[in-house]
Amino acid sequence: MYYIIEDKLEKSTYEECLKRKNIYVATVSAEEFKKNSDLFNMGIDMDFDTENAPVSCVRVNYDSLTGAFSIPDRACISDKNHEFSFALDEQGIVFINDDGTAENIIKKISETRKWRMPSLERFVYDFLEEIISNDIKLLGTYDKKLDEMEDRILDKNDDDVMEELLDIRSDIMDLRTHYEQLIDLSQELEENENGFFSSKNLRYFRMFTERVMRLQDIVSSLREHTMQVRDLHQTMLEVRQNKMMNVLAVVSAIFMPLTLIVGWYGMNFKYMPELDIPIAYPIVIIVCVLIVVFSIIFFKKKKLL
Repeated sequence: MYYIIEDKLEKSTYEECLKRKNIYVATVSAEEFKKNSDLFNMGIDMDFDTENAPVSCVRVNYDSLTGAFSIPDRACISDKNHEFSFALDEQGIVFINDDGTAENIIKKISETRKWRMPSLERFVYDFLEEIISNDIKLLGTYDKKLDEMEDRILDKNDDDVMEELLDIRSDIMDLRTHYEQLIDLSQELEENENGFFSSKNLRYFRMFTERVMRLQDIVSSLREHTMQVRDLHQTMLEVRQNKMMNVLAVVSAIFMPLTLIVGWYGMNFKYMPELDIPIAYPIVIIVCVLIVVFSIIFFKKKKLL
C-alpha cells in the first residue's frame, strides 16, 4: 500500500511515490522491497536484513535511515513479537512487513488522524504513538490483577497465585525491554544526524521519548508490586507453617504426660500398688482426661491454640 502525506494520509500509487514530489509512506513485502529497493533510491549503503528484526532499533546510513521494530503482541505478551523493518529518507518512509502489522497501524492513522501541519516527523510520531496507544490501560490491568492476587492470598485462596505471578512478571520484563528499545530508537531519530527532519519538529520525538519513559516508570512500579505480592505469599506460607508447627507442638505437649503415664504403667513391676486397687484403672482414666483438659485451657490462655 502507498500513501501521500497531506492533511491526512491519502492513498496513492507506486508510480506517484517514485516521483518523490510529496512525502510518501509505503508498506511492501520483503520480496517486493528486494526487487524494487533501487527504485526507492534511498541510499542504503549497509547490509539491511528486511526479514529478521530481533529488536527495535534504527541505524544511520550515508543518505538514509534503516531500522526495525519488534513489537510484543499486546493480547499475549509471551507470544512471538511482531517484527518488521523500515527504511527512511527526507522524502518518505517504507515499511517492509509480511504479517500486516505495519499496514494495520498505518490504516488506523489514516482513519483517525488529520494534521494541521503535516510532515514526515508527525507521521513517524503518530506511528510510534500507535504502538503504545493502549499500554496505559494494559499496565492498569496488570496492577488490578496484582491487587486481586493480594486479596486472594489474604483470603487463603492462593493455590495458583505463583504461576500467575510469574506470567505477569515475565510480561512486565518483556515490556520493559520493549520500552528501552523504543527510547533508544526515538533518541536516535531526535539526533537527526542526516538532517532529514526539521529542527522544530524534533520535539515530536522528544515527546514520545518522555511518554515511553513514563511507561517505563510504571513498569518499574509494577515490578516492585510483583515482588511485594511474592513476599506476601511467602510470608503467608510461613505463617501457616508456623501455625501448623504450633499445633503440632501443643499436641505433643498435651500427650507428653499421657505418654509418660502409659510408659510408667506399662512396665509391669510386681509390686505396683495401683495394680491391686479395683478403682485404679478409672482413676488413671480420669487423671488423663484432667491432664488433657487442663493443658487445653492453659494453651488457650497463652493463645497458642
